[in-house]
Amino acid sequence: MRRVLLAATALLSLAAVGHTARAAGDAPETPYIDDRSSAEAVIRSLYSAISRHEFARAWGYFGDTKPAKDFDSFVKGYDGTDKVEVATGAVSDEGAAGSIYYNVPVAIRATDKNGGEKVFAGCYTLRQVNAQAQAEPPFDPIHIEKGALKPSTVDFEGALPPSCGDGPPPPKKDTALEQAKKAFLATYGDQCDKNLLASEPETFSIKYRDKDAAASDPDREARLFHFSCSVAAYNENSIYYMSDDVSGVRQLQFTEPEMDIRYVNNDSEGKVESMHIVGFRTTGWATNSSYDKDAHTITTFNKWRGAADASSSGTYLFRNGDFSLVQYDVDASYDGEQNPQTVVDYNTAP
Repeated sequence: MRRVLLAATALLSLAAVGHTARAAGDAPETPYIDDRSSAEAVIRSLYSAISRHEFARAWGYFGDTKPAKDFDSFVKGYDGTDKVEVATGAVSDEGAAGSIYYNVPVAIRATDKNGGEKVFAGCYTLRQVNAQAQAEPPFDPIHIEKGALKPSTVDFEGALPPSCGDGPPPPKKDTALEQAKKAFLATYGDQCDKNLLASEPETFSIKYRDKDAAASDPDREARLFHFSCSVAAYNENSIYYMSDDVSGVRQLQFTEPEMDIRYVNNDSEGKVESMHIVGFRTTGWATNSSYDKDAHTITTFNKWRGAADASSSGTYLFRNGDFSLVQYDVDASYDGEQNPQTVVDYNTAP
């Protein structure tokens, strides 16, 4: 009896590691993954070990049939390898004589210590022996039976085989989402909290009609992607990308007024004497933001201190394919109370 498992494409971005032993305090950036819960997890664990140059661990993911004639040959085969990225595709499985065999499509991008890259693709076969039938140690976990990867003539993103064995083709990629992820990582990868970089963005679909659309014209669609970037004591910063069929994927920029704020006796802790807009600027950062899918608005709320008695906040309305500033409030008084004043008000019907 054959069954089909759909495994979401997994991508490991593995940082550079040296072949020599590390100092005790020199922790590698590559995450340690040792997961035998699924065939796809074993493959991710294998390349985690290889990228960390933990070759004894990598060797241990194979069963009785090893990938080289001996361990030394296996290690030598990765001499000069700096890092490896791996993508897995749709997994198929087949039961046979107390075991389940899995076929896993795999593509890897190997980077050497000089920065050169090579892409390989192919299939791995893994075996899971029925755990209930293993009455005595040693226990035999899911392990790799064999793997056959060959150099690819296409780039890493297109190298993944559509299937192995009887596996189904992988689901169609969300091209706009993937482009937004790449743009976010390329621009903000060294500025955001590491634990947030791996999080999936919130995605929204916005259906709308152009103001000049004819009655027979179909609705258009824009996609909105909300990436969490960093969390401080009382403010969380986010980045937004949007895509449509005309402009493709682009980062949203948020218009903010530049304020000239004066205090009585120049005491910023005292009473506000006056507030004036002296210009406008844009920023890619959205602080304590959220998107209201019913109102089609992005709101921001920047606390000037933890008590939130001084702050600035903006409301950005989606109209005619883009977001525009329609309201901006400023609370410049550090008086223990929330009493914002509206300094920009374009909050009219589209």
